[in-house]
This record gives sequence, structure tokens and C-alpha cells, in this order.
Amino acid sequence: MKHVGVIGGSRYFGRHVVLRLRDAGARVTVVNRGSSAPPPGVDHVIADRDDESALGAALGNRTFDAVIDQVCNTPRQAAVARRVFHDRTPRYVMTSTIEVYDPASSDAIDPATPGSGVPEEAIDPTSWPVRHELPWNEGEFRNRHYGEGKRQAEAEFARDPAFPFVAVRSGHVLGGGDADFTGRLRHYVERVRTGRPVDIHRVNHPSSFIGEHEIADFLVWTAGADFLGPVNARSHGELDVTDLCARIAGQGTRAAAYRTVEPGSEASPFAFDRYYGMDNSRAERLGFRFSDTADWLPGAISEQIAALKH
Repeated sequence: MKHVGVIGGSRYFGRHVVLRLRDAGARVTVVNRGSSAPPPGVDHVIADRDDESALGAALGNRTFDAVIDQVCNTPRQAAVARRVFHDRTPRYVMTSTIEVYDPASSDAIDPATPGSGVPEEAIDPTSWPVRHELPWNEGEFRNRHYGEGKRQAEAEFARDPAFPFVAVRSGHVLGGGDADFTGRLRHYVERVRTGRPVDIHRVNHPSSFIGEHEIADFLVWTAGADFLGPVNARSHGELDVTDLCARIAGQGTRAAAYRTVEPGSEASPFAFDRYYGMDNSRAERLGFRFSDTADWLPGAISEQIAALKH
């Protein structure tokens, strides 16, 4: 790839994506609102992706061998991108999420058999309804309907494809420092270290996770590949909430304290009352080899512990 456009990509694991592309010799153009500058050696286009005319004007006559869209969260954003980039790139990669499979907000799938993981075909974006009239521009609504926004964004791209399209459905991303952009790993490190109780269900089920560096590797690999459609990205080695807390405690902190919530009540992040894992076999058949959570999670925990000491 000679020229790759990255929408977002100035923070979190998106910055790893940009650096990997740059260091591999690609020309990289980051598109964002200008709140964060890209690293040295990377082109920068400042534009609001929600403003179609401004985005098109800011891009000028630029074309790309691939585009990696890190921050497409609604069908409205997907529709703008589909129109603006339709003649600018032969490959478009959207960073999606495990939350498209969330049965708490979707009736589209049957409960998965524990241990097997949900395959990509459980959610078909070509048949998912798109509702542009919903208040996607309201931050609170968008946050509460994150999984649905991603589902509808995938559907917007997939049903009327303006370019070859891939949706990378990422497992829960964990990392050190600001790569833990949801703050969930830090939440657990803080609670385990201080002895504050972690709210869990009577029975807790595992989910799928991926490290900040591995998801960056996967996105770069996907941008240079030629397959299409949705693809799940997660490390081997599923974890439930007690597994995660045990890994934290194993790095020299006290044992975790737990508090069981009543059925139907909200528990801590990653405390799931149903199995919530993905099948990553499609990606591996295509040639990507995932690591195990045991390979990278200790380092991420160590970074969070160190950050909390300062």
C-alpha cells in the first residue's frame, strides 16, 4: 500500500495503526477535527467527518490505496463516508465491535454455545435495518446505543457498497496508559489494589478480548489483504471477570473482593450474565495468527499499576 487514509487514528490503538503504516513505508494521511496532531512524517487533513461538503473539500483530490475508518459510529457517518470516499479508494476498512452481537440490544442471534464463539454470519449487515431518523447526533443517545450504531453503520456500507468493504469486529480492547480508552482495565486494577468490591453476577461468563498492539496489527494486515465482509478479531484465551481480577492480583496486589448483584441489576464492566465470545476462525483461515491473552495482558496490567502509582 502506497497511501493509506486513517479517519481518527491520533489516539488510543489508532495511533499504533498510524505508526505501523508509516514505519512500513506507506504514506499516511490522518483525517480528524484537529484536536490531536498526528505523529511526525504523517500528513494531516483537518475536517469534521459529519460535514460532507467540508470533508470533501478538505480532502481535495487525494486518493488512497485503502482507508481505515477508526471512528465510524453511526449510519449517518457511514453514509457521508460512502459518498465522499466512493471514488477515492478501492478498499475501506471500518473498525467495528463485538457489541454488534450484544443480545441485550439485539434479537438477531440465538444464544451462542459456550466456548464456540459467535461467527460473523450471526449478524448480516446487508439485511440489518438502517434508521437515519434516530438522534445519532446526540452524544448520550449515541453512547447508549453504541452497538446498534455500529450495526447500522456496517449496514449502510454493506447494502449499497461504494467500494470493497470490510468490518473488523474487535473484541474488547485492553491496553496500558491511554490505550485503555474505556477505562475498564484501570477500573479493575484500582478496585483490586484498594480492596474495593467488584460487582459480579452469581454466575459469570467469559468474553473475547484483544490487546492494543494486536488489534493495530490486525487492522494494518486487513487493509493490505483482499477479503471482504465482516471479520472477528480477538485473542485466544477468553476471560471472565474473575479471571481478569485474578490476573491483576497475581501481579503483587491483594486478592479481589467481590459483591454479588441481584439478577437484572448492573454489574461491573466485563461481568457478563451470558456467554459473550466471538469465533475468530475466519481471520485465522485467511492467514492471521492471533496471540493468547496471557501473552500481552500482564504487560497491560503492569502499565496500569505503574500509572496509578504516579
